[in-house]
Amino acid sequence: MVLKNFIVFEGIDGSGTSTQLRLLKKHFNNVVVTAEPTDKETGKFLRRMLGGEFSVDERTNAFLFAADRCEHLYGKDGIIQTTESGKIVVSDRYIFSSLAYQTAGGANELPALLNSTFPLPQVLFYFVIDPEISLSRVNSRNGKKEIYEKIEIQKKIASMYEKVISEYEKNSAQNGMKVVRIDATKPISEVSKEITQVIESLN
Repeated sequence: MVLKNFIVFEGIDGSGTSTQLRLLKKHFNNVVVTAEPTDKETGKFLRRMLGGEFSVDERTNAFLFAADRCEHLYGKDGIIQTTESGKIVVSDRYIFSSLAYQTAGGANELPALLNSTFPLPQVLFYFVIDPEISLSRVNSRNGKKEIYEKIEIQKKIASMYEKVISEYEKNSAQNGMKVVRIDATKPISEVSKEITQVIESLN
């Protein structure tokens, strides 16, 4: 099932999704921006784990992300409720992140199983970038790195992302989701314009 007025940004760390989300919020009045992990208690727990405070088995990780996503969708003021009010919701990451990150981490088929009943977005923007370039962006930031922000891991995740997104593209006629590939090495303004045009064309 495709959820109308729901849009997702996906890409490896440093691909520019957060930057484009901020620009989008300034451009549209009826857009609500959000992200996963969420700012709910489930998401706060996950952010602590991503920050390296503690570790869990990758299968446990898959369950935790799915639980946070369920609350993100169906909880109070969640994605479902917001889209039903007529607003457009744009999320930085969604099920595709779990399929790439947790599967690459060794959770195997579990992420696909746990996320199989969640609705697909109307549009998925996939930010394509070489992991070497994206990680150099991450390294230029101030602040503590997250556990996945290592070149060997990012290369593995990028490969898994490509596999996951390609499968959805191949079956787009059946699943109804529009996939837009974004060259994340382009200037920020060009990427912003491309995204804005797609969203403005939605009906």
